[in-house]
Amino acid sequence: MENNRTALLVMDMQLGILSRLPQKTELVTKVAEAIKYARQNNIPVIFVRVGFQKNMPEINPANKSFGPIKNHLSSADLETFMQIDLDLGIEETDIIVNKKRVSAFSGSDLEMILRAQGVSSIVLTGIASSGVVLSTIREAFDKDYQLTVLSDACMDSDPEVHRILMEKIFPKQAEVLTVKEWGSKV
Repeated sequence: MENNRTALLVMDMQLGILSRLPQKTELVTKVAEAIKYARQNNIPVIFVRVGFQKNMPEINPANKSFGPIKNHLSSADLETFMQIDLDLGIEETDIIVNKKRVSAFSGSDLEMILRAQGVSSIVLTGIASSGVVLSTIREAFDKDYQLTVLSDACMDSDPEVHRILMEKIFPKQAEVLTVKEWGSKV
């Protein structure tokens, strides 16, 4: 794996999403470990989060996933919802990408950043396996990126869905490793 051509994506690890997970501490610990390996190997860390403008004009109220956010979050609560978990140790040099939908590419400048940085290999972490991870893998695969998914640095509210994705679906388009396995390879 060429480090200057690899980037670590930390997706949807924000307070408004993590707050719904009973096992969030385990996930944050594993993602922080992946970030540590990336930093030790000069791999850029890119935080991708769901982010909207004040009053959320990007959200159609009829959207099943995002409509409830618009209906229940005030503009004041939006900043807290978007805040990346501080336990991940975000640094000034890290890149933060705001996306508008499920895929990390959707409504964001992620692809432009990856191309500008010469990135051809992406390592994915985040929540949810059946949401941002699945959507981003599909789109990144179609864009010819080499993909790695860190199975224990991803989580889903349904453990069986997570298992099926990691064991049966993702291996068709990505290498699936644990954080420790990836850390020993970089």
